[in-house]
Amino acid sequence: MANATPTADARRPLRRRRRPPSTLIRHGVLLLFLIVMVYPLVWMAVSAFKPAHLILTDPGLVSDEYTFENFRDGWHALNQPFSGFFLNSLAVTVGSIVGNLFSCSLAAYALARLDFRGKRLFFAITLVSVMLPMHVLIIPQYIFFSQLGWVNTYLPLLIPKFLATDAFFVFLMVQFIRGIPRDLDRAAAIDGAGPFRVFWHIIFPLMRPALVTTTIFTFIWTWNDFFTPLIYLTSTDMYTVPVALNSMVSSESQQGIGMLFAMSLLSLAPVLAFFVFAQRYLIRGVATTGLK
Repeated sequence: MANATPTADARRPLRRRRRPPSTLIRHGVLLLFLIVMVYPLVWMAVSAFKPAHLILTDPGLVSDEYTFENFRDGWHALNQPFSGFFLNSLAVTVGSIVGNLFSCSLAAYALARLDFRGKRLFFAITLVSVMLPMHVLIIPQYIFFSQLGWVNTYLPLLIPKFLATDAFFVFLMVQFIRGIPRDLDRAAAIDGAGPFRVFWHIIFPLMRPALVTTTIFTFIWTWNDFFTPLIYLTSTDMYTVPVALNSMVSSESQQGIGMLFAMSLLSLAPVLAFFVFAQRYLIRGVATTGLK
């Protein structure tokens, strides 16, 4: 058998495909947007280690002098350890997550599965409330909670979460439940299960992607919420992290910027860690909910 000799074309090294100019331009534009979005975060992280007098006078990313004084001073800037504000935010965030998972799932199940008079009207009101800015309701809500004596407590931040006031999550769960086959409900009903038992043993376990998505968004939005705690919390020892950060800087002398950057960097750590841990669940939950 004669040995096959490679042809001249086979001996030539394979040339790499050249990407079209449009692809390079697209990647260049995306890289530019990435730099623009990441630069403020990098600048804040670098400024957290700069002496306070160099933050505004030397705004570059490279400095000749670095210090940890901003972290040490910022931790006790408000006459108490900053860990207390972390615990306050954690308590409000965990309570909000539990409230949204409990109330929004029940409301979504009622709107998606149960038959009652005015069902379409209630669902339409839910959709309208999604488009209603929260600032329209803040004054009547404050008057109402003030008359109940709930100002300077966590009740105005937590009780609405247990009443399914976050219509976005209700709508998200309704769309997901509608994709679950009704044959499961009928089979459970034949076995003697009531509506709540069907929800708890059949629907709720199958809602895991929607529940995970609700948990992630609730955590991020509640941890970073500044406006609502600012309205209802007046005592320093009850401040959440965003409100405590706002109290560090004097609007007249601009003092405390270094401490603000240092504590802001620490406050981002839980959000970034949670997002990195739950990123794959977030993508899976949003994609699955959208398909359903």
